[in-house]
Amino acid sequence: MTSTRRLSTTPSPAPFYLILSSSLVLLILGFVMVLSATTVTSLSRTDSPYSDAVTHGMIAVVALVLAAIVAAMPVEWLRRLSLVAMLLTWAIASLRFFGFTLEAAGNEAWVLLPIIHRPVQPSEFMKLGMILYLAASLAPNVGQLTTWQRLAGPFVAAAGSVLFVMLGGDLGTALIFWLIIMAMLLRAGLPRWMLAVLLGATVIGVGYEIFDNPTRILRIMSFLPGVDVGDHADRLTYQPMHAEWAFGTGGLFGVGLGASREKWFYLPAADNDYILAIIGEELGLVGTTVVLILFAVLAIGIAQLYEQLSDPFSRLVTVGIGTWIIGQALVNILVALGLGPVVGVPLPFLSSGGSSLLSTIVAIGVLLSLARSEPGTRSSLSQSASAARRSMSVIASRVRRSP
Repeated sequence: MTSTRRLSTTPSPAPFYLILSSSLVLLILGFVMVLSATTVTSLSRTDSPYSDAVTHGMIAVVALVLAAIVAAMPVEWLRRLSLVAMLLTWAIASLRFFGFTLEAAGNEAWVLLPIIHRPVQPSEFMKLGMILYLAASLAPNVGQLTTWQRLAGPFVAAAGSVLFVMLGGDLGTALIFWLIIMAMLLRAGLPRWMLAVLLGATVIGVGYEIFDNPTRILRIMSFLPGVDVGDHADRLTYQPMHAEWAFGTGGLFGVGLGASREKWFYLPAADNDYILAIIGEELGLVGTTVVLILFAVLAIGIAQLYEQLSDPFSRLVTVGIGTWIIGQALVNILVALGLGPVVGVPLPFLSSGGSSLLSTIVAIGVLLSLARSEPGTRSSLSQSASAARRSMSVIASRVRRSP
């Protein structure tokens, strides 16, 4: 019994490899699909059909380098840098108050960085900064969040981050933030009555934001069956209808990579919010299923990592990042399939957009750092790497001896 228990508690490198492999495959598939989805729009704006894809690829390379650096960091560094990370993202978001705001799709969620003169979406980086600080502030009080005083720090971090997002008018991203916050508070042991109070406040706030914006009301009404939105129907159902046509045209195996019809200015946001529809059209049900399987593998890897971790800070960070990436993926997928009202959130790894891609890959680097830091996991990874090198050397020697 003792040996069995010791064996069952030995950290496994499986979560590390599941997270790493699924993320890399999703990243490669995303580059291929962005290349396919942006050729027409790129050619209409520049002399090259590959300009958007090249930009996407360059950002991915930079993100991979940053993720590798983060993955090599000790967990204690992540804990100490958590407040700095959150405040830095707040500072970037504050640029909107100094005339650096850029508007897109009716939202003022973008700012123009004054030094590099590149547009960024601060909320994407703010997700990671908020998760790190929330985990650092909640970890000492896990299971003891019985008073509002102990929630003061986490509340300021959560409310401040959501406020910055809402000032940009991006309700979809704000909902992802609240999903992350609620998941982390729940895993930190927040009492049910406190959770009910926060949920009630969330419902009131979301309800106000919806009813204060006629377009949001119409979007929800157009999604509900049997509701007539009158003259707005064509405009509100345009994207969901063309996404449905894309999936229907793709069938089982798709029309072929690069052969999408909807990307010819029929489906708005074909390379970002509705990239899954282009995947369904070009790669069919098979390609769409592969995407779903990859996200399922990633979710399993994150869940296994959470079960292996013992440090409260690391566990809360894992919950936050897992809720962010998998939760946002589910929201995007439901919208693309017409199973939810239109909410403008990108599909992690696959949608174009530098801020989302960069922050997501760096967040994966954080998870890999957590996986490497658990006692026993590093030795398991070293043993796995040594076994792989021995296998490759045996194969190489046999190849050299073969006639």
